[in-house]
Amino acid sequence: MNRIGKIEGKNILLLQGPMGKFFKRLDRAFRKQGANTFRIGFNAGDRFFSYRDNYTPYRGKPGEEWKSFIEEFLEWNRIEKIFLFGDCRHYQSIAIQVAMAQGVDVYVFEEGYIRPHYITMEKWGVNDYSHISRNPEFYRMLPEMEPAEPEHARQSKFEMIYSATLYYLLANFFHFRYPHYRHHRDMSAVREAFYGLRGLWRKGLYRITERGMEEQLNTCLDRQYYFVPLQTHNDFQILQHSDFKSIEKFIITVLESFYKHAPEETYLLFKHHPVDRGRKNYTKFIREQAELLGMAERVLVVFDTHLPTCLKHARATVTVNSTVGLTSIAYGVPTLTLGRAIYDIEGLTNRGVKLEEFWTSHKKPDAQLYKKFHDYIVETTQLNGSFYGMFPRELSSEEIYREAKESQPPR
Repeated sequence: MNRIGKIEGKNILLLQGPMGKFFKRLDRAFRKQGANTFRIGFNAGDRFFSYRDNYTPYRGKPGEEWKSFIEEFLEWNRIEKIFLFGDCRHYQSIAIQVAMAQGVDVYVFEEGYIRPHYITMEKWGVNDYSHISRNPEFYRMLPEMEPAEPEHARQSKFEMIYSATLYYLLANFFHFRYPHYRHHRDMSAVREAFYGLRGLWRKGLYRITERGMEEQLNTCLDRQYYFVPLQTHNDFQILQHSDFKSIEKFIITVLESFYKHAPEETYLLFKHHPVDRGRKNYTKFIREQAELLGMAERVLVVFDTHLPTCLKHARATVTVNSTVGLTSIAYGVPTLTLGRAIYDIEGLTNRGVKLEEFWTSHKKPDAQLYKKFHDYIVETTQLNGSFYGMFPRELSSEEIYREAKESQPPR
């Protein structure tokens, strides 16, 4: 496990966490271990999911005013460690820069690199900001590790939707209390509830419209298609860690390259991201672009078809930097990333291969290297739990608070 060192008597700041009670539970766990905890919130949703006795509202502007505020807050309260969710959001990214300049340790939470049943907690940054080695020899030289099998994280879809809707309702209703707050995404509670309901309706619909697709993948389409998992439309992985500025641009790039360079007998299979089920539907766009290229019959689009089935029978996978790419590697499927990803390592992906070459010339991942990589990131960055389910035992256990050699600070 990624040690965070001794926290008894330490001054710890919990910045904005995932919507819901996860950071409130984290606050309680740290207090039980003797830490002095502080919270900063930016809207009434943050306030609702925080304790009152250590909560500080930030009602100023998001630019230089916020930078000055967090500089003074860290110095005045002698903060030694910061915990936050996501490292690309505006307030978080500024806080990280300030903390590093002051020598404050930063720990970032994010969705799990390995799914399901894990969340990520990593020092200094996650995804492309991670300090995980990208050198394959680093992993090959590691001793064998045997991480324990994860318990079921019991993630609740209801709790996630409920927490998001309540968070947005409070943030909007009491916006006058935080007039300058700038959220990284749309904050309409009505739209969030609508997206949730539409997602449930579509899930039922796709059970009907996609009936028989798995059988086709198992039989006539086996090894005849390239798999393309789509990421969420507002994913920071796309916006910050790739040269694509939209999912549509990625789709067009893949379609045009496939048309020009892929074997004529092959197909493309696009799969929507489940989080976008109620928000986005790229089917019409994909089909229109495929028709313009004269290959509509070679392009398939699905939403809820079983992901492992899609991967097991794929000829290869093309992604920007989705965690599905790592799952693809786990299944031994040749994988190409068009963005920047922690797993884009020579021997795991087809790193350095151009998209136009990949359709006809690709290599399977090194299974032994993958195991070394997988076991290392599980041991150093993953927590068995969920933001909307089982709270990680490691965060409630004294084991994580043992004194340990800290990882090296960023260069």
